[in-house]
Amino acid sequence: MFYLCLTSTKTTEIYTQMSDVKYRVESDLLGELKVPADAYYGVQTQRALDNYKISTTRMCHYPEYIIAMAYVKMAAAAANAELGVLDRKIADAIIDACKEIVDGKLHDQFPVDMMQGGAGTSVNMNANEVIANRALELMGHKKGEYQFCSPNDHVNCAQSTNDAYPTAFRYTFVRMNRHLERALKDLISAFRAKGEEFSDIIKMGRTQLQDAVPMTSGQEFNAFANNLEEEIANLERNVVLLKEINMGGTAIGTGLNAVPGFAELCTRRLSEFSGDSFEKAPDLVEATPDTGAYVSYSAALKRLAVKLSKICNDLRLMASGPRCGLHEINLPPMAPGSSIMPGKVNPVIPEVTNQVCFKVIGNDTTVAFAAEAGQLQLNVMEPVIVQSILESQTWLTNVMDTLRTRCIDGITVNAEHCYKMVKNSIGIVTALNPYIGYKTSTKVAKEALETGGSVYDLVLEHGYMTKEKLDEALDPKAMTASHEFLK
Repeated sequence: MFYLCLTSTKTTEIYTQMSDVKYRVESDLLGELKVPADAYYGVQTQRALDNYKISTTRMCHYPEYIIAMAYVKMAAAAANAELGVLDRKIADAIIDACKEIVDGKLHDQFPVDMMQGGAGTSVNMNANEVIANRALELMGHKKGEYQFCSPNDHVNCAQSTNDAYPTAFRYTFVRMNRHLERALKDLISAFRAKGEEFSDIIKMGRTQLQDAVPMTSGQEFNAFANNLEEEIANLERNVVLLKEINMGGTAIGTGLNAVPGFAELCTRRLSEFSGDSFEKAPDLVEATPDTGAYVSYSAALKRLAVKLSKICNDLRLMASGPRCGLHEINLPPMAPGSSIMPGKVNPVIPEVTNQVCFKVIGNDTTVAFAAEAGQLQLNVMEPVIVQSILESQTWLTNVMDTLRTRCIDGITVNAEHCYKMVKNSIGIVTALNPYIGYKTSTKVAKEALETGGSVYDLVLEHGYMTKEKLDEALDPKAMTASHEFLK
């Protein structure tokens, strides 16, 4: 399969045969270049393909990115037509081409590498060229007949890469965030289901990896759910920042080549076409180089990743063993764990989740450096910001679905073993503080450690409490909830 590209205002309609592949020749500032004849992209996309063989990730790997860009170009064409800047016939063809892209067509025609120079110009021109060539076909012309519909003069009318590109990827982040939140909500529901299932299972809580006080496994899994629940609101707070756009600012925010009213009208049309609410930035000169919203949103992804990784650390600890670890829970076996040790099964799903979280944390650092690296009226490092955030959103979404379906849903608890550890724990002496005091409780704990005796037996042996009172105080269920102590 051949990837395509376009750009330039003049195209030489020369089709040559070479290795059974037909080409057309297009030209731009740097001269002529061959483009596959059936490609919807043009010369500038082709230059990007030749220049940026950097990563293995292409724009076409992110359908939401392509759809968001199509909505931006659709809104711009509609606004320009209403303002009398763009011929209605050309505008309608552009809008129809964009609608096809929104519906999933021509996505293979967006092959540019996510890592590129030029502050996103290659992405913008890839879209301009594909839309122009499809619009030409809809109007009955051939690809490359740009005198009838130009990537620059018509599709990019009243725009610059510096406003169309960030508007498109901001909207991409918004759309991708929906998938992320769906996966997060599903994961939270899975933890809550386990919290309900394990609500009556007593286990030992731990602080600093040392025995603390009893709790239920249900409380632990509900705490995981509640901990992640906070991240939904945090993500949504930051998504709001992404909906302030700089369309109409053109090159540096001054609005050169855009007629009065374009910024406001384009923003309204984008909101109408997409179904999402966008606002024009109050100061387009400030908004054009500003990357604050990306820094904040990336930080929200990092915060989610940190929490998710910590939870997976807990799962791996609780599942450690099976004979020589905590062995409190059983994770579903997903793969043989060793090429040399028979019978070993590793916690591979929490492990891969940890690693994804590390990548997200690293991507956030990249976003911070790239945001800081901008100069004057534009931040040219936006492509790596886009790549980093889209990767983080995608990987987090995928790994949360994997963690839920291949781990959390199948977790079981070793209830008898957990209860045995509670009974044998010295940590339960904490529950006696209100009855015998901290100092006496400390003496009991110390003696239990030194002799190997149980807290229960030692309290009775020393006559600190009656058996009836002690049974009440050390009832494991009573110790997992707040209650009134009997004096």
